[in-house]
Amino acid sequence: MTQSTMAAGSRLRIARTRGALSGLLLVVLGAWAALVPFIGPYFDFAYTPAPNLAWMWTAERGYMEVAPGVATVVGGLILLFSTSRVMAIFGAWVGVAGGAWLILGPPLAGYLSVDLGQPDPASDLRVRTLESLFFFYAIGAAILFVASFALGRMSTHSVRDVRAAERRAAGFAASEQRVEPTPITARDTVPPAEPVGPVTYERERVADAGAYERGRVAEPEPSGPEFAPGQVATEGRLEPESRVASREKDIPESSER
Repeated sequence: MTQSTMAAGSRLRIARTRGALSGLLLVVLGAWAALVPFIGPYFDFAYTPAPNLAWMWTAERGYMEVAPGVATVVGGLILLFSTSRVMAIFGAWVGVAGGAWLILGPPLAGYLSVDLGQPDPASDLRVRTLESLFFFYAIGAAILFVASFALGRMSTHSVRDVRAAERRAAGFAASEQRVEPTPITARDTVPPAEPVGPVTYERERVADAGAYERGRVAEPEPSGPEFAPGQVATEGRLEPESRVASREKDIPESSER
C-alpha cells in the first residue's frame, strides 16, 4: 500500500468515537423538539390550540416541530455510528438544518401561512417565555451549536486519524502476506531405483564362473531364436560337458599303449 493510498484512506475514515458525543446530544435534543408539543400538556407546558390536550396532531406541528426534530435525530444517529468522514459530515449538516429550521420557523410562519399557535394564555409571563424558548428558539440554538461543533470536528484531519489509518494499513498488509512454498528436499529429488533383473541371470553368471574354474570355457551361445533366460542358461551349461566326454573316449588308456 502506497503512502498516497494511506493518506487518502486516513482522510475518508474516522474513528467511531469521533462523533459519538455530538451524535448522542443531537439525538436527545431532536427527540425533545419532536415530542414536546405532544407531552407538554402533561405538565402545563404547551402551545395552542388545545394546550390542555396531549398528543394532539396538527399539520403545523408536523411541519414546524416534528420534521426538524426527526431530521436532528437522524443526523445524530449518523454521527453516532458512522466511520466514514463523508457520512459524518452529512449527518452534521442535517443537524444544522434541523436547528436552523426550529429557529427560523416561527418568524417565517406568517409568510408561509402556517399557524403555529401561541403559548398557553393561562400561564404567566415567565412560563410563556420558557415555552417559546424550549419549543423553538433555545432548543434550535442548542441543536445548531452541537451540529456546528460536530461539523468542525469531522472536517479536520487530526493526528489520531493518521494513526488509525496506519493501523488499518498495517493490518491490511499483514492479511495480504502469502505463505512461502515448502522447499524441495534432497529426499524428494532422488530418482527411483531400477528394478532388479531376473534371478536366472544371476544363475547364468554363477554357472559360467564354475566353468572357468574347471578350465572349461563356456562357448558363446549360438545365434538363433531367442530363448527364455532359464532355458539358455541350462543349454549353455550342458553343451561343454558333452564335448569333454567325447574327447575322453578318443584318448587311449595307458594299459593299451
